[in-house]
Amino acid sequence: MAFGGQTPTIIVLKEGTDSSQGKGQVLSNINACLAVQNTIRSTLGPYGGDLLLVDERGKQTITNDGATIMKLLDIVHPAARILTDIARSQDAEVGDGTTSVVVLAGEVLKEVKDHIENGVSPQVVIKGLKRASAMAVNKINEIAVNTNQANQRETLRKLAATAMTSKLIHRNADFFTKMVVDAVLSLDQDDLNEKLIGIKKITGGGLQESLFVNGVAFKKTFSYAGFEQQPKSFKNPKIVCLNVELELKSEKDNAEVRVEQVSEYQAIVDAEWQIIYNKMEALFKTGAKVVLSKLPIGDLATQYFADRDIFCAGRVASEDLERVVQACGGSISSTCSDIQPQHLGTCETFEERQIGGERFNFFEGCPQAKTCTLVLRGGAEQFIAEVERSLHDAIMIVKRAIRHQSIVAGGGACEMEVSAHLHRFADTKISHKQQAIIKSFAKALEIIPRQLCDNAGFDATDILTQLRVAHGKGGQTWAGVDFDHEGIRDNMEAFVWEPSLVKINAVQAAVEAACLILSVDETIKNQESEQPQAPGRQLPPGAANRALRGRGRGMPRR
Repeated sequence: MAFGGQTPTIIVLKEGTDSSQGKGQVLSNINACLAVQNTIRSTLGPYGGDLLLVDERGKQTITNDGATIMKLLDIVHPAARILTDIARSQDAEVGDGTTSVVVLAGEVLKEVKDHIENGVSPQVVIKGLKRASAMAVNKINEIAVNTNQANQRETLRKLAATAMTSKLIHRNADFFTKMVVDAVLSLDQDDLNEKLIGIKKITGGGLQESLFVNGVAFKKTFSYAGFEQQPKSFKNPKIVCLNVELELKSEKDNAEVRVEQVSEYQAIVDAEWQIIYNKMEALFKTGAKVVLSKLPIGDLATQYFADRDIFCAGRVASEDLERVVQACGGSISSTCSDIQPQHLGTCETFEERQIGGERFNFFEGCPQAKTCTLVLRGGAEQFIAEVERSLHDAIMIVKRAIRHQSIVAGGGACEMEVSAHLHRFADTKISHKQQAIIKSFAKALEIIPRQLCDNAGFDATDILTQLRVAHGKGGQTWAGVDFDHEGIRDNMEAFVWEPSLVKINAVQAAVEAACLILSVDETIKNQESEQPQAPGRQLPPGAANRALRGRGRGMPRR
């Protein structure tokens, strides 16, 4: 009820609720994203450094893979977390360019920050960025070069080598590019499921001792007495894959059997033994020489198979068993009583071999090998883990390149050409306020070559000036950073190639993230989400960094 013409105060939100909105909130979100960008930008390019990340349990990870870094960073600010999402989407969609997409998104926000501070509506900025993004994608499609299918393998190796330049394994690029291309070409070319490329890591030895197995290899499973009496190699064996437990098991909980005399109890025991013997007899009659199962194969069955010169392995990982079926044929059976010849697989050679300190089972010469295995060697565990991440990026690049044959030059060449095109367009075709937004986006694209130079210790200003002149004149579409002689060169002729899909996806994802962050102008924090700090607990050094540790503006604390 109003008195004296006064409007009554209406309380909608609970007392203690904190809300912040307007221009200050948008700028706060931008600053949080820039803090994340500053953390990751030093890892970009062939001379980018690695980050050593330690989680709360003390596990160490050494990597320069953008998606991995973003996943391991304890980012609490809700707006900055959007950058984690775009890094993951880039990793899932393309596999490479995860650092580039975060750096580019941060730079776009940094360039438009001045417009927001000067009072330009975020919606005007968003509209300009979306227009610039569409023009950039069209320009990339226009300048992209279709690869020659006649020499597909060589093209794929060059693309894989470019993906490896910023990784730990770039010194062994020739060795690993052949391995990666062989691995992807061994898959079913219709679906190219990279999950069928098994990667096994064994510490010890050098990188050059890594193996490519055109078939399946997996670590020796847990084994019972009698295993050592089994033969460890076969020529053209029949292979049966099971989802059956071959082990005498105690009764389930709460099971109750009432007997009145010993003979009845003995009959129950004999029945249990007879059931498992019938299963093993049925497997023996199939003629299979290798028996694999997802479930345990106990000591009784292990000895039974050993007496009949049959190899068995229980508790085989589901993905390994699935790859055996893909490579050797047959199918996974859930019963032993009705196994037909078509349910059995085969391969040219089966062998158990010692690699480093581990024993591995190898299935090679498979008739329909639509899978393969990479056995990686190396010194430290963290080193091999980073090698695996590097190979994943290269595998994804090769996979995308088989589907999409168009390529562009790397080393900042593509970004500088698009930037020059947008500058020309903004100067000549646009007269309203979106001109400044498009020019800001064009300038933001220059962060890629600039950061590549900074990380390599080059004079970024000098090289960027040369690149602007080269692309401004036209005719030097693929002029990019020359890492060998600290200058510029034609990176298409230097075989610094990347699939155009990497660049297109990076531009689209970065602009989408920037637009999403700019569109948020209010954050409401509920009172109950506040958690009291433990008594006597000190905040760690660097807690003031609001994007990476602690609280951002209007942000619930975990």
